[in-house]
Amino acid sequence: MNVHAPVRVVVIGHGMVGARFVEDLHAYGGPDRFDVVVLGTEEYEPYNRVLLSEVVAGKVDVAAITLPRTARHARTQVLAGVGAVAVDRQERVVVDDAGARHPYDVVVLATGARARVPDLVGFEEGLPAGAHALRTLDDAREVVAATVNARRAVVVGGGVLGLEVACGLARRGLAVTIVHGGRHVMDRQLDAQAGEVVRGSLAGLGVEVRTRARTEEAVVRDGRVVGVRLEGGEVLPADLLVLSAGTVPEVALARRAGLEVGRGVVVGHDLATADPRVCAIGDCAQPPEGGSGLVAQGWDQARRLARRIAAGAAGEAGVAGASDGSALPAAGTDVVRVKAAGLDLVTMGSSDPALPGRRVRLSDPDGGRHVEVVVADGRVVAATCVGAGAVAADLVAAYTRGTPAPADPAQLLLRPVAGAAVQASSPTLMPDRAVVCRCNGVTKGQLVQAWRGGAHGVDEVAAATRATTGCGGCKDAVCGIVDWLRRADPEQPAGGATAEVAATCGPAAGAFDAPGQRVGEPSVAGT
Repeated sequence: MNVHAPVRVVVIGHGMVGARFVEDLHAYGGPDRFDVVVLGTEEYEPYNRVLLSEVVAGKVDVAAITLPRTARHARTQVLAGVGAVAVDRQERVVVDDAGARHPYDVVVLATGARARVPDLVGFEEGLPAGAHALRTLDDAREVVAATVNARRAVVVGGGVLGLEVACGLARRGLAVTIVHGGRHVMDRQLDAQAGEVVRGSLAGLGVEVRTRARTEEAVVRDGRVVGVRLEGGEVLPADLLVLSAGTVPEVALARRAGLEVGRGVVVGHDLATADPRVCAIGDCAQPPEGGSGLVAQGWDQARRLARRIAAGAAGEAGVAGASDGSALPAAGTDVVRVKAAGLDLVTMGSSDPALPGRRVRLSDPDGGRHVEVVVADGRVVAATCVGAGAVAADLVAAYTRGTPAPADPAQLLLRPVAGAAVQASSPTLMPDRAVVCRCNGVTKGQLVQAWRGGAHGVDEVAAATRATTGCGGCKDAVCGIVDWLRRADPEQPAGGATAEVAATCGPAAGAFDAPGQRVGEPSVAGT
């Protein structure tokens, strides 16, 4: 590679992972080291796909899930609404669906995945009216529109998205039934006992769960769904059917290019295929550790690949080189948070019951609580928390940081983890190193630094730090810190500041007290 000429990078896919990769590439390599072309089949700006279920629930508006963008780079060309049809590895050219040819030194596949549509009777000619997948912004809009006249909904699939969608539809007043073929909901992450506690919580929200049930037919009348027939003949009436039966990696382009494809595009720890100039990240990739389908894994891959390519462009390694420690996945990219109104559920680590370690459990079905922790070699290696938000926050901190577990692991079930950050009534009681946004690893100190650098609004802080752009669970905390900073800044105009934050974040934004101590004063020893 000519280290003096800009490296030509073609990114195929402009979703959450592809867009993040481009930003990281320029951040690591500098503004003039790369000429980047991005092809994206959707015509929209990148948006937070994780929050589509929040759109269905009516908790956030479609416009609010657009990802904050940093300044556009002069050497980056984004072709929205343009897909790739071929990767010619011999000529090192990507051909788009308009016939244009884009030469590359490195091509990055970030093609993502599509919703899996079950092979049901009634779907022979495509999805009938009233039946919807939920994978794109257009899908979310269609589901929301369908809820206006719907009264009963069936959600096929009891995984994370299925639970989120079901709770969202129930929040809109629909009678909802989840049909799931497994022994219990979220059977990839939960054991049977935790699954039963979740079932009880769902029942309290008005969501019925049918497990060990297989959907055989979408009953269609006059071109519209009117019900779902289960194996055995039972028919569940429904005027809205939402498919949440998993995803299928988009690998057709890689397969046509002669690359190895399993479930996804096969890559090594360095995220390169057998052709070192072709890499894959996100939902379309199949790395050695497997794909989790979580955005945290995709963002970690984007960061690692951007760092490796930037190092290669600087002459530190070849395109397929770079083994500086960033070639291995970051810890904590397998934390699963269910974003559903009224359902508090977090899991982390392997759900394999044979996972080595000491296992402690507190199960309180009547109280809607279930906490299970696995400790090995003095560290939390897996945990499940249902209905125990404060404990979950502590366990996520312990799991992602690898902090020592107490000698008696049972203490983890009921009280904060030693060394973990605790919720504070005021940001003054939070140390600067306390992590506020775990999806992006953003600390309170980084939020304060962004404020001091001129980011004087929630959206500006999000653009500067990426806080709130993952699962969205940190939004209230970020809003509260921004509101606190506004009131602490004597140069801010009186009045209006808190109102602006409340308009963006809701009434919970002002929950923190006005500052009375110096910024960054720690409240917990060892944090």
